[in-house]
Amino acid sequence: MTSTVEKLLDELDSVRERLLVAIDELPDEALLEPNSIGSWSVADLLVQQTAWESELVTGLMQISQGKKPARLLAALENREEYGRLRYEENQGRDLDRIFDDLPQVRMQVEEWLEEFSEKQLSHKGLYPWLNGQSLAQLIARVTYEQELRTLPLVEAVVRQWQAPPDDMMILLRPKDTPDEPNPN
Repeated sequence: MTSTVEKLLDELDSVRERLLVAIDELPDEALLEPNSIGSWSVADLLVQQTAWESELVTGLMQISQGKKPARLLAALENREEYGRLRYEENQGRDLDRIFDDLPQVRMQVEEWLEEFSEKQLSHKGLYPWLNGQSLAQLIARVTYEQELRTLPLVEAVVRQWQAPPDDMMILLRPKDTPDEPNPN
C-alpha cells in the first residue's frame, strides 16, 4: 500500500516535471513577457507558485509545533488578495532567482512531508481549522493542484510563442497548377 507521503511526492514530482518540460524551450523574453496570462507573465506565475509553497512551508512548521497556521489559512480565505500582494512584492524579480527559488522551496515542502505521520496527513478531522479537510488535501491544494490549474495557461503561451507568424505560413501545395483551373 502506498503511503500518503509517497502519493504526495509522486504528484508533486509529476506535475512539476510537466511544468518544467512545458517551459523548457521558452526563451527568457517569453518567460518575462507581460500580459501572457491575463496581466501576468509566465515568470509571475512561477513566483506565485513559489510564494504559496513558501507560505505552506511556514504553515507546516507551525502545525508541527502544535500551532494553527493563521497566515496560510488567511491566504487561502482570500487567494486573490494574497496573489495580488505577492505579485506587487515580486515585480521585476530576476529569472535566475526565480529558477533558484522554485526548486528550493519545493524541496523544503518535500522535507516537511516526512515530518508528519500517516495519520497526521490523512485524517480529516485531526485539525479542526481545516474544516474537515486532511492536511494532505491542504498540501495538494496549495502545491500540485494549483500548478495543474495554471499548466494549461502556460502551455497555451508556449504554443503561441512557438507558432510561426501568419506572414511566415508555408503553403504545402502550389497555388495554381496546370491541371487545376483557377477558380477565379
